[in-house]
Amino acid sequence: MKIALGQLESGADIPANLAAIDRFAAEGARDGAALVAFPEYATYEKKKVDATFPAVAEPLDGPVCQELASIARRHRIALVAGVVETSEEPGRAYNTLVAFGPDGGRLASYRKIHLFDAQGFGESEFIKPGESLEPVVFEHGGVRFGLMTCYDLRFPELARSLADAGAKVLLVCSSWVPGEHKTEQWLALNSARAIENSVYVAGVCQAPPVSVGRSALVDPMGVVEADLGLAAGVRAVEVSLARVDRVRESFPMFGQRRL
Repeated sequence: MKIALGQLESGADIPANLAAIDRFAAEGARDGAALVAFPEYATYEKKKVDATFPAVAEPLDGPVCQELASIARRHRIALVAGVVETSEEPGRAYNTLVAFGPDGGRLASYRKIHLFDAQGFGESEFIKPGESLEPVVFEHGGVRFGLMTCYDLRFPELARSLADAGAKVLLVCSSWVPGEHKTEQWLALNSARAIENSVYVAGVCQAPPVSVGRSALVDPMGVVEADLGLAAGVRAVEVSLARVDRVRESFPMFGQRRL
């Protein structure tokens, strides 16, 4: 199966962000991708999370998600993107990933559980963490995908729980905050999660200046199969369940674990 990584440079103009998603989805579909993944906060993003995020938040059946579903349906692909979802708490929203199938039906949604309260940021001031700690996976084209968001990448337990739930490809949708050694950490952590779980990791990120770019597909041996660099763009890449199976035969860690 081919999947595509859509590296955006999202801003506060929601229609412009949706138009970019549509363009990249079309390009990914033309290149043979069955699924196109976009970053965290794909439909609304700023340098720092502030009070405007809960102000623009919508339910998952609102206009933004209706348009994402239409894009998936129009291009006959599965689509994953980060949205700002309304919560029951005034002044805070959910940072949510939503997946739609080629028929426009919702395949899954995941509310980010590890909020970025680090490096001088306070995401939790305006964003509410997801309450469910259950791994969120979905099937498409015979492949089981697992959902993670940005800061989640630093918590190996979540990636392991997704692999235990059958995920063979982890979609790590991110807006990785720039800073000292942050690009190196982003690439290293994507590779680490791939190696330690014998899975593909598709780390799809916002482009500079809001984030570090470098969206990447890492195979189960830690080999970087694609790196999108710094500019916005989309690239279709191949994932192989046979590759996952071969690596797991060579390194049968799941049967050898003692913890």
